[in-house]
Amino acid sequence: MALKIITDSASDIPKWIIEKYNLHLIPTPVVIDEKDYFDGKTIFPEEFYDVLRSGKDIKTYHINSVMFYENFLPYAKNGDEVIYICFSTGIAGTFNAANIAKSELIEEYPDFELTIIDSKCASMGFGLATYYALKMQEAGASKEEIIEAINWHCDHMDHIFTVKTLEYLLKGGRLSKTSALAGSLLDIKPIIEINDDGALVAIEKVRGRQKSLKRIVDIVGERGKDLKNQVIGVVHGDDAQTMEDVKDMLKNKYGCEHFLENYVGCAIGAHTGPGIIGITYLDVESPYKKYYL
Repeated sequence: MALKIITDSASDIPKWIIEKYNLHLIPTPVVIDEKDYFDGKTIFPEEFYDVLRSGKDIKTYHINSVMFYENFLPYAKNGDEVIYICFSTGIAGTFNAANIAKSELIEEYPDFELTIIDSKCASMGFGLATYYALKMQEAGASKEEIIEAINWHCDHMDHIFTVKTLEYLLKGGRLSKTSALAGSLLDIKPIIEINDDGALVAIEKVRGRQKSLKRIVDIVGERGKDLKNQVIGVVHGDDAQTMEDVKDMLKNKYGCEHFLENYVGCAIGAHTGPGIIGITYLDVESPYKKYYL
């Protein structure tokens, strides 16, 4: 019997962490021209953004209870304890689906201990929370300490994003045709956050790509604490050069030294398009940083 920490591919957690910790990543589904694919298993971000640009019909849906059952079952059979860090309920129905699967499994395996945590985070936000949990487990922290720390990190995780194009927000119904047309003509770039309910919301509008990038870096400085001594998550939608430019801004402006970086995966990328840039960070100094710095 062992304690297993798992999450899903919407966490955008870097490949080297998956490999180092043998992390079980439940793949999120994406439908391309009516055919199901699974993020990080049968389709990868490097090719996904080319598919987006091609104009193919793309939809997403959350991991359902049957998928969760299949992913949790081996641990139930083995008598392992599991902590699953879940994509925000404010964006997808994964938390409820995971709990349905848990109820079914407990009927068959009454001693199965499965803790499901609604991160209320997206992308690298809960990728960072998962990384911290793995580092704590590696350092010998107890299950109770790890669960407490996951909840603390998720509560204090701030996310800020901007997009390069309004096209995909329009396609996904998150923007009206009128707003998209006016925004495109004026080169408007929305600044998007994950709010306290774990939902994606636009909080500001900025004219021009460079100004939008500068603005998200400014917001990190306004909201973040102890930035030099925390791990900053930076993600991109097939625009690695812009991600590097943003990292340089964070280094030069705030002295940031520690980064986790990756693509924005299919779960969010399908609705935001190529060129999305996101930054995730803590809004207070972490009492747990001794475990991962």
